[in-house]
Amino acid sequence: MKLGIVGLPNVGKSTLFNALCNKISAESANYPFCTIEPNVGIINVPDQRLFKLKEIYNPKKLTPATLEFIDIAGLVKGASKGEGLGNKFLSNIREVDAILHVVRCFNDENIIHVENSIDPIRDIDIINIELILSDIEVLQRRIEKLKKQAKADKSLNETIEVLNNLLNWLQEGKPAKNFETKEEFKKEINSIGLITTKKTIYVANFKEDDYKNGIENNENLKKVIEFAEKENSFVLPICAKVEEDLNGMDEEEKKFFLEELGLKESGLDRIIKKSYEILGLISYLTAGEDEVRAWTIKKGTLAPQAAGKIHSDFERGFICAETIAYEDFIKYNNMTDAKEKGVVRTEGKNYEVKDGDIILFRFNV
Repeated sequence: MKLGIVGLPNVGKSTLFNALCNKISAESANYPFCTIEPNVGIINVPDQRLFKLKEIYNPKKLTPATLEFIDIAGLVKGASKGEGLGNKFLSNIREVDAILHVVRCFNDENIIHVENSIDPIRDIDIINIELILSDIEVLQRRIEKLKKQAKADKSLNETIEVLNNLLNWLQEGKPAKNFETKEEFKKEINSIGLITTKKTIYVANFKEDDYKNGIENNENLKKVIEFAEKENSFVLPICAKVEEDLNGMDEEEKKFFLEELGLKESGLDRIIKKSYEILGLISYLTAGEDEVRAWTIKKGTLAPQAAGKIHSDFERGFICAETIAYEDFIKYNNMTDAKEKGVVRTEGKNYEVKDGDIILFRFNV
């Protein structure tokens, strides 16, 4: 899974990236275009289930799921026409699965704002408009290509009509993700690679003082929440500076620090949970003396396709899946007792894998 971190210059993108990835490579400074090339960080997805299984199996290897963050250069007005870093930015963001749009929700005279004032909705609009303008250009090219093909294949005319409706939608300043059409045309739209089809999490970056004053009292945050609700997007209030401070602490210090702020978990944990949720992802587990591992799949994936994540031969020669829910396995603490109690199931090709399933695939090629 790839998440692109975007936002206007100097809103806290690189600070957040450094905090999430425990890196110091993404330069963070008080001037626009500090980030020129996208910075990439790969993190392990925290999953306490893996550590519990590690205690039981003492495996040679522990392999968690991973998450890739891409810190993409700050965007400004006119980026779709080449202003600032222009289309260099836009090509990078097309590759991600979802967008973390960092929005500045605090005043600080010592930190320059590229628009010289704090207005989160204006900032959101600047970036969203540039993304939409870029999508319009891409969509127009696809329509022209299909029109040429339609001279020999009249069945494409209905698709062209739908894409023209989508073009009108974009030209009204609306993101592609809110465009309604028949299921049969959604695959075509998704294949185009439009940026505004991607799920978005607005990361409202505020000051540490807001924890003491009450996050709910931050007027800028209220505006972002109201905007996101209308757009059917999501908001996570996060203080990038606090996340950065957490990096230098051990687990006990982190726990105490978060409790002092009235938090149950870090911003990284909240971002991971929300990202899995909006992308419809779950993890199943494999466990043994050689390796304990988490595998990320789409919710609703059937057993043979889940097996294919491990190796194509597993899917091709799929026989069955010996499956046990994580909670059941922990209750009995070993597979032998779990089998005696009848909680290990043998599932076939139509089994829909559940989050936390511990699975042994049987196959024959």
